[in-house]
Amino acid sequence: MSQPEILVFGSINVDLVCRVGSIPKPGETVLSPRYEQSFGGKGANQAVAAARALGQSGRVRMSGAVGDDALGGAARDNLANEGIDVTSVVTSSEPTGCAFINVDEAGENAITVASGANAALESASIGDASLVVMQMEVPVKRNLECVAAAKAANVPVILNFAPATVAVSAEEMRGLLDGTRYLVVNELEAETVAGLLGCGKAGAPVEGLAEAIAAAASVDVIATLGGKGAMLVRAGEGASHSVGAPKTNVVDTTGAGDTLVGAFAAFLTMGKSPEEALRLAVTAASLACEGYGAQTAMPTQEQVLAAAG
Repeated sequence: MSQPEILVFGSINVDLVCRVGSIPKPGETVLSPRYEQSFGGKGANQAVAAARALGQSGRVRMSGAVGDDALGGAARDNLANEGIDVTSVVTSSEPTGCAFINVDEAGENAITVASGANAALESASIGDASLVVMQMEVPVKRNLECVAAAKAANVPVILNFAPATVAVSAEEMRGLLDGTRYLVVNELEAETVAGLLGCGKAGAPVEGLAEAIAAAASVDVIATLGGKGAMLVRAGEGASHSVGAPKTNVVDTTGAGDTLVGAFAAFLTMGKSPEEALRLAVTAASLACEGYGAQTAMPTQEQVLAAAG
């Protein structure tokens, strides 16, 4: 019997990070001694997190787009080196997506994302996938097509509604959730989704918003709570399940949310219950905060299981 497959449909970026004394104001130029290049994009990050958490228990296929340039080749090779199937990563005439990040001495940042090839991504092929993972850094139209294809194939979808700044209509939001099994949101994202669905009260705590979304859209909702962990609201049950975050030595929270999504997908695919998969995913996200960078700090299955006990 073939191994289960997670299909990650989403963005692939290269991050260029500059450490600066202060973030430049309009019309101002600041100097940085150097820049750091790393691999990112929420789709690629979640694919790497899933691949490491799966280990030898399954496989991950990335469906995305890169440019016909050196950065695109490096990004594709990076995924392949993680054991991820890149046969569904297409080459676009647009340049590879890039995030330009200024980080000041206080740790504050200003980020500009050039979507590039991500904006030219075309429809995904569900193929043999047993689970689909999506985010919001590719065109909404393509995500709607992917959700519809997964629903037609009876394949569950995990939708991470991030970033929440993407322009989505109420009709599109309902279309996305129509084929989604698990919706993953933080506080800001929960407010956005609840607003689009017309449920929940403005200023309500994220826990209440998650319950309102689950009831309104008949979707299981995972609300991430930062250092407090996460909670799961099962559609139709009206009760929530909370998972506290273990104590960790936090040095960098970059990519923690993507780690949680990818690890949750992996442990679900391994046959864990949603509650246990979330417990392990919260542990994985906490471990990722103990190292610098997004993908570089993501833990392996062995590390997660050892820390989770």
